[in-house]
This record gives sequence, structure tokens and C-alpha cells, in this order.
Amino acid sequence: MLHLGNVVVDVVLDVPALPERGGDVLASATQVTPGGGFNVMVAAAAQGLPACYGGALGTGPFAALARAALADAGIEVLLPPTAGLDTGFVVTVVEAGGERTFLTSRGAEAAVTCADLAAVRSRPGDAVYVSGYGLLRSAFPHGGGPPPVLGWLDRLGAANVVFFDPGPLVGSIPGGVLDRVLRRADWVTCNAREAAVLTGCDDPLAAARALMADRGGTSREGLGRLEAPREGPGWRGGVLVRTGPAGCLVGVAEAGARAGEPVAVPGFSVDVVDTNGAGDAHTGTFVAALARGADPLAAARTANAAAALAVTRRGPATAPSQAELARFLAAR
Repeated sequence: MLHLGNVVVDVVLDVPALPERGGDVLASATQVTPGGGFNVMVAAAAQGLPACYGGALGTGPFAALARAALADAGIEVLLPPTAGLDTGFVVTVVEAGGERTFLTSRGAEAAVTCADLAAVRSRPGDAVYVSGYGLLRSAFPHGGGPPPVLGWLDRLGAANVVFFDPGPLVGSIPGGVLDRVLRRADWVTCNAREAAVLTGCDDPLAAARALMADRGGTSREGLGRLEAPREGPGWRGGVLVRTGPAGCLVGVAEAGARAGEPVAVPGFSVDVVDTNGAGDAHTGTFVAALARGADPLAAARTANAAAALAVTRRGPATAPSQAELARFLAAR
């Protein structure tokens, strides 16, 4: 996995509930840990898919924390440190029921330039992960041009599968930029809220159908085009919409770029402690399962299990190992 998203540092506070406006609440626990794109890469690596980071890290204390954690996880950092900027951070507030709320302060990861990305090279067969955070207006060069990742994607060859995760701020991505990325993306993976923003459909199934219609409407060649060992139905592309405890909806593009009907893949019932990072665990595990040759529906079930295990643990980077995931699935 070549990750072009954003590694940040999560400042996580566990609270009984969010305070009223102007109020205060005491946190029962606090954690400072790498997050964002780090969670996706760790989840993929835990399932045996090597990962590398093509985004930026700064030179301050948050950057040092992130760099050390990436090294510990065996994830290669492709770009040199960005001088004069620290890595950004996210204040993550986790309520008693496990729901999380983000407040983000961007740093070096938001200052990647076209020259920076020119040094990031993909290999045939790499899965390329693109985050919506890199498409926000704050990611645009000072000259007002498009975000650097767009030009990089335009130069990307056909021997790569692109996974696009629009993220919580999808509504702030300029329409023209979003359209270009959606045209190049093979897989769109998002939660139900993000799917609703993308399509205007509040019902997750209707949103998944709308996204599949968009996927099937493109004439771009790119379905089933990878050579062995990463060939198979999963690499044809499609849509995955996460629906929380219910699991997810998966639509797989058919041969000839025709849209397939989304299928509901049930989730697993667990006691939720912390939902922070569950979507990242799901995505990283899903990509890794496809890379192993799994059918998309089987890969989605495995990803549902990974997310279920992740929400039973506190912290953002809580994806299970292969052994943990195998035991969980075997028991069900």
C-alpha cells in the first residue's frame, strides 16, 4: 500500500459527554498517539500487506512521535522532513458510548507540494490510497492551482488500483477536484454519512447505488487490469459504504464497466468502547484482504470483523493482528 493521505497525531480525550457550549468537562483518560493515515497503514501491515507513507512529516515533537511510531510498525517514510513545520494534530473527544468527535489542526502534512510528490514513485501492482484531506482548499498551492495529488494521479499508470476515502470533510472538497479523483478511483470507501454527502441520498443503500452508478458510468479502462499476483475480482473496483454496527454495503464493478447491485455484508455484535479508528481499521484490512486475492464480499466480512475488534479497544490504532482476526472469525 502506497498511502498518500495524512499522518497526524491524535490527542484523545475520553469524556462522559460533550460539554454544553461555553462549558467544560473533565476527561477520564487522555492519550497522545499517531493517527489519521497511520491507522490505515498499521491495519494493512497487521494483515501482511507492506505499507509506505508518501505524505509529509514535519520536524517538531509531534513529527518525531509519528516518525518513531511509523518506524516501529515497519512503515517506510518516503519524503524527507518538512523544515519549519510540525506534524498536525487532532483533538479527538470520545464520549461514553464510544462516539468520537474531531477537531483538526493541520501541519506539515497539508503543505505537500508538486515537487515533493514528484519524488514519490509507485510500483506496478501497488494499491494507492488517497484521502479527501489532501483535496481540501487548504491543500492547494499558494498559486491557486489544484492540489498536488491530482497531478500525481494523472501521471499514475494503469497498473495500480486507487482507493479513495473522502473523509469527514468531503463536503468541503471543491466539486471539480472531487470529480477528477472519483473518475480515477477504482474503489470508493466511506461511511454512510460521507456517502450521503457525496450523493445527497440519506439512505445508505440508495447512496451506494448512486455511487455505483457513477462508477459504472465511466468509460475509463481500469477494471481487472492488474497482472498477477494481484489479479482477481477484488481489483475490478467498486464501492464500499460502512454502516456502523450493521456492517457495510459492497458494490463490485462488473466486466465492461457496468455497475453491480450493492450487497449488504452483516457486521458483528460487540460491546463498543471506542469507535475512533474503526473506519481506518476496516479500510486497511479490506485492502489487505483484496491484495491476498479475496473476493470483495469475503474481504468486506473480514474488514467488518477487524472493525468490530477495533471498537472493543481504546485508541485509534487498534486494528487486530492476523491471528486475532482468524480466532474471531473462527468463533463466528
